[in-house]
Amino acid sequence: MESILEMRGITKSFPGVKALDDVNLKVARGEIHALVGENGAGKSTLMKVLSGVYPHGSYEGEITFEGKPVAFSGIADSERVGIIIIHQELALVPLLSIAENIFLGNEIVRGGVIDWPETNARTEKLLRKVGLDERPSALVDTLGVGKQQLVEIAKALSKEVKLLILDEPTAALQENDSQKLLDLLLEFKAQGISSILISHKLNEVSRVADSITVLRDGRTVSTLDCHSEAISEERIIRDMVGRDMAHRYPERTPRIGETLLEVKDWNVWHPLHADRQVIRNASLKVAAGEIVGIAGLMGSGRTELAMSLFGRSYGRNISGTVRLRGQEIDVSTVGRAIDAGIAYVTEDRKALGLILEEDVLRNTTLANLARVSRSGVINDAEERQVAEGYRRRLGVRTPTVFQKVMNLSGGNQQKVVLAKWLFTEPEVLILDEPTRGIDVGAKFEIYNIMNELADEGKGVIMISSEMPELLGMCDRIYVMNEGAIQGELSRDEASQEKIMSMIVRSKENV
Repeated sequence: MESILEMRGITKSFPGVKALDDVNLKVARGEIHALVGENGAGKSTLMKVLSGVYPHGSYEGEITFEGKPVAFSGIADSERVGIIIIHQELALVPLLSIAENIFLGNEIVRGGVIDWPETNARTEKLLRKVGLDERPSALVDTLGVGKQQLVEIAKALSKEVKLLILDEPTAALQENDSQKLLDLLLEFKAQGISSILISHKLNEVSRVADSITVLRDGRTVSTLDCHSEAISEERIIRDMVGRDMAHRYPERTPRIGETLLEVKDWNVWHPLHADRQVIRNASLKVAAGEIVGIAGLMGSGRTELAMSLFGRSYGRNISGTVRLRGQEIDVSTVGRAIDAGIAYVTEDRKALGLILEEDVLRNTTLANLARVSRSGVINDAEERQVAEGYRRRLGVRTPTVFQKVMNLSGGNQQKVVLAKWLFTEPEVLILDEPTRGIDVGAKFEIYNIMNELADEGKGVIMISSEMPELLGMCDRIYVMNEGAIQGELSRDEASQEKIMSMIVRSKENV
């Protein structure tokens, strides 16, 4: 097949780190080419080189697009030839309309004034192409994440895209929205548009990819043709991590003890809309040594429940009781929740979990500074010892604990968030989408940490949008919908079909 893109011998270095080492990538016209690898393998760096974020001259190697050598000095240069990148963190302005977002910086102007009728007409055509029936005037912050992702794709189409790069496009989406997006990529393929798909969800990669390039430690390990042979997930994983993984989820023999945490009749109202109840009479239990999952569709109330339990970080007019080892505890503030033995790993590590401008050391100890202080003064040597210990324990890939967290890959950032809360020595650890945007190797490491905590007699609550993950890790699963717990399933009786059945039945009864 004719190539639309060739990247040859791409090498990119940062102080003390060679992020890319002689990487090669070739994308055929009209194909979906998956780019996979562990966090830190160099996927995002390679795409930043391609899109001009890292300009020509800051790397070694050659890029050819549509048969011509290209040397981009910025994103505007790559967009001008039809290369559009959609990052994992969506670049939309929440309080602007869909039309304003789609044509932001590329406005349709007549006589120095924006032509709104033409802007809205073109927006309607673009929205139809991506399967949205929203009005062009609708504000972006009224849309769910899945629809926002489609607005980003509509924005790319407005720029006459030839090569669409999607970085973890389904990481924050429910399964239905993910399937719609993948179907859209297949439609684009039929129209001759090429795509580069970066994803850790190997089942999605296997479904739509024509070719797969695997990166490991900044090098090209393999390029697989999905049409010439059947490519198993196990084969991809082996190339990604450099070893076989006999089991996706580590084996564990549960040793479940007495009830550790009990939440009863928990009610939460929306922080801004006083008439909207978000959590309704939620009750749940977690035993010592137990991993309990919370399943549900996006908007079902899982995160709101977790945040409200963690020091009332979300909501107002909160009522209900929380008991730990049979004694009622005070979780009215974050500090009191931590002191009581509860920790919460947020689903949004960048906005809520980390101080990106600070280093690994400071982020690790931030939630328990008293532990490394004497008379209000931080003991630098002790703080470094703690941070180094968690760096080794969790396998954080960084040359030093003095590295700024913003310079780490997403998976390593997640490990730092986890280290921060493990340092508070919680009795109950709430994990909200703990493996979102993380590769299979890093996921396995986090699963092992969860099992270790359970084996120590801690209670673990896991919120996840990936049902196979819940089924593979949890001893029991609660199913949430419309802010209420609809039921629970033991490990033996739980299945994706039963979980979805509970959700559907609850919708019918609303």
